[in-house]
Amino acid sequence: MSQLPPSPVTATVDFDAQGVSHGFLRLPYSRDDAAWGSVMIPLTVVNNGSGPTVLLTGANHGDEYEGPIALFDLAATVQAGEVSGRLIIIPAMNYPAFLAGTRTSPIDRGNLNRSFPGRPDGTVTQKIADYFQRVLLPVADVVLDFHSGGKTLDFLPYCAAHVLPDKAVEARAFDLVRAFGAPWSCRMLEIDAVGMYDTAAEEMGKVFVTTELGGGGTASARTAAIAKEGLRNLLVAAGVMQGAVVPRPTRWLDMPDADCFTFAEDGGLITFLADLGDRVTAGQPVAQIYPTGRTGLAPVTVTARRAGLFMARHFPGLVKPGDCVAVVAVEV
Repeated sequence: MSQLPPSPVTATVDFDAQGVSHGFLRLPYSRDDAAWGSVMIPLTVVNNGSGPTVLLTGANHGDEYEGPIALFDLAATVQAGEVSGRLIIIPAMNYPAFLAGTRTSPIDRGNLNRSFPGRPDGTVTQKIADYFQRVLLPVADVVLDFHSGGKTLDFLPYCAAHVLPDKAVEARAFDLVRAFGAPWSCRMLEIDAVGMYDTAAEEMGKVFVTTELGGGGTASARTAAIAKEGLRNLLVAAGVMQGAVVPRPTRWLDMPDADCFTFAEDGGLITFLADLGDRVTAGQPVAQIYPTGRTGLAPVTVTARRAGLFMARHFPGLVKPGDCVAVVAVEV
């Protein structure tokens, strides 16, 4: 196999310099309005003494805002003396999507969280993924990647990690989930893990923690506070920030199998028959989908595939066949 060329991405800060450094990841991008243009991804690096390296990312999908709020806030307020080790803070890793307020990049329609390991000679999104894969993930001990539902999903606010073959790494990840202290904590199942940032990190043996903190393409005061407070708690528990974890009550959820997910088989106007946080039974109607091509037609009923807690739902009022419309988890 031929060796990959170097990444075209360069950092404008020294990752090993002591103190707080603000700068960018610069990716050359030639376009109509800037022949020698660049994508400039904001970056903060904090170094102080010895300790773990924690990589903090938000806006993997550009329409999810709790993570960027918490990370831009941390980057603006953190003092080097608070840190023991290194923080790498990237509030908007898919920066073109973040500026456009879209899940995928407006440049190449790339979904960054399905683009790993990336390519140094690929599209803009693939180049960003490649830099994380070959430069940033290898130096990290712990990775926290913030997510929420974006414009198409709404979640009970939770922090999560995955069940892993390496039980020591799994236990460490769930310890950090517990410390984060979101209202809900989840043993999460992915329905499409190929090409994910999560998968890339976990295959390297990194401790990986993620969130789903709301949705609808916005952030509330409540969900932004959950992100900020949980971030500080996790950094303390990871041993990279001074202070004490502020205990916050959390309730645990498990996603044991694919029956947690219900998908629409018909398109149309959706109305929900249960709300987030409701307990539902297997076979219980949770939504109806009205055909919109003409009046006088009965709605199609959508049912839960398992008993449990209604934890996520489709957000806009119109759905297409194949859309995930409901997620039910098991209370632990």
